[in-house]
Amino acid sequence: MHGITTRAMRAGDRDTVDALHEREWGGPYVIAHDTRYDLRTLPTLVAVAGDGTVAGALAYHSDGDGLEVVSIVAAARGGGAGTALLAAAAEVARAEGRDRLWLITTNDNLRALRFYQRRGLRLVGVDPGAVDRARRLKPGIPQVGEDGIPLHDELVLERRLRD
Repeated sequence: MHGITTRAMRAGDRDTVDALHEREWGGPYVIAHDTRYDLRTLPTLVAVAGDGTVAGALAYHSDGDGLEVVSIVAAARGGGAGTALLAAAAEVARAEGRDRLWLITTNDNLRALRFYQRRGLRLVGVDPGAVDRARRLKPGIPQVGEDGIPLHDELVLERRLRD
């Protein structure tokens, strides 16, 4: 995967990971399924390029039978970081005895839907109005998302790890 390796985030990675979260989410906080997460407090995996630079980060939360990908972000698209991070998260989930890897994306994020489905995740739920509710906790969430699509709903995707 283009010389990408993954590992647990180290203290020296913090500034780079925080900058990725700032670029992608406007800071360290994300809202998913009516829960406010501080990405700085979650276990995080990093993708590392062949030159040693951090190429991406995946923050997660484990609970019950699943590992939830709370945030995944790559420094650049198409370099393999996202794919490597999802594979590493699946391995963490298996090692923890979890049966599924799951995540939330928004109704406008067609690029992410393609990406996740190509990597074995399936659409398993829709939460109508979830993004509208999230704006109460994070007012900076825009009304209109990618491709001019009104931003209202969360889509739940999952990949079963044990069949």
